[in-house]
Amino acid sequence: MTHSPRNRTVLSCALLIVPIALGVTGCGGGSSDPLSAKPFDAAGQVGFAGSGGNRKADPDKPLTVSVKDTSDGGGRITDVTATDATGRFLRGELTADGDRWRSTAPLAAGAHYTVRVSTEDEDGSPGRETLGFDTAAADKLLRVRFGPDSGTYGVGQPVTAELSARVKGRKARAVVERSLRVASQPAVKGSWHWVDGKTLHYRPRDYWPAHARIEVTSALEGIKVGNGRHGGPSKPLKLRTGDRVEAITDSGSHQMTVFKNGEVLRSIPVTTGKPGFSTRNGVKVVLGRESFVRMRGTSIGISEGSSDSYDLPVLWATRVTWSGEYVHAAPWSVGSQGAANVSHGCTGMSTGNAHWFFNAVRVGDLVTVKNSGGETMTPFDNGFGDWNMKWKDWQAGSALTRGEHDGSDPADAARLRPQV
Repeated sequence: MTHSPRNRTVLSCALLIVPIALGVTGCGGGSSDPLSAKPFDAAGQVGFAGSGGNRKADPDKPLTVSVKDTSDGGGRITDVTATDATGRFLRGELTADGDRWRSTAPLAAGAHYTVRVSTEDEDGSPGRETLGFDTAAADKLLRVRFGPDSGTYGVGQPVTAELSARVKGRKARAVVERSLRVASQPAVKGSWHWVDGKTLHYRPRDYWPAHARIEVTSALEGIKVGNGRHGGPSKPLKLRTGDRVEAITDSGSHQMTVFKNGEVLRSIPVTTGKPGFSTRNGVKVVLGRESFVRMRGTSIGISEGSSDSYDLPVLWATRVTWSGEYVHAAPWSVGSQGAANVSHGCTGMSTGNAHWFFNAVRVGDLVTVKNSGGETMTPFDNGFGDWNMKWKDWQAGSALTRGEHDGSDPADAARLRPQV
């Protein structure tokens, strides 16, 4: 019978590396029927170089398993599986003659590895050996903090990831991005987008489903990212979405219509920004709710003494931009609501309607404005305008390949995941 070595490639993210050596002498002896033989203890065949005693392996060196030189010869490696304590596989390659296996991806820092080696002697009898070793801890860690805080949000709430240090280069960013996982029930297609070198946002192609469960985790700990940094520990995040609540304001007709799960809840006469202060068009996400806000014109660049200057106590204010755009009570403009746009950019309505709206929405709900003379809400610098970016442009902000986005890359299915 001719046995051809099996080239098993085991996948991982960036990991550290340590040399191992292997030899061939049968501790357990062979059997007349190699297929039915119980694997012998290959401890005499397998040597572990590069880490001894209390010394931890250097994660920046490759892991190598090789057949020792023996007088009788004839043995070879048939398989090597290396995993860390979290179940991540270390990718590697076995030579055609079975003499040597070498890792092809970095080891993780501060990790414990278990290496399972399968051998075969000259008679075809199988041998097994299991080794364990630890890698040294990293000097510099890259940490990630997910947002928002755990809780229930509207279907427009993006997930954010804030990194402790800037990550440069597509290769290093891809290492980070592959390690950040977002799973939802029901499942949706989504993608990370790099806002800058320290910030990522994640959103589905369309809005989150109503009443979804979302779990965000990181497998970055110990992974070599680059520039001397390895991933640090991170806290997972669990979110839920509530009903799909969306307010659509038509500045041309001066009406806001509020929907809940596709059904109209209420139509509200409103006033939006007047010429020179036009309300931003596009999709915005509720950032917070404040029952009382003191609004001053100086906060948006209007000088005191100007004809446009104002200083007003405002009730039932629902914030949609960090720069101060709200949906709020505006009792001073009730006569214009439903008829004209007279505000400085906010969406104003009666006190009763503003109180109702305040109680009807939550953080993450959608507020869309159309037919205004204003610019479109920007994606990232003034709140969550993420939904105003086309899906293909959103995906272009990812560091991953097209195959990894659409799931057609077979390596992506195994990367960073334990074997079932």
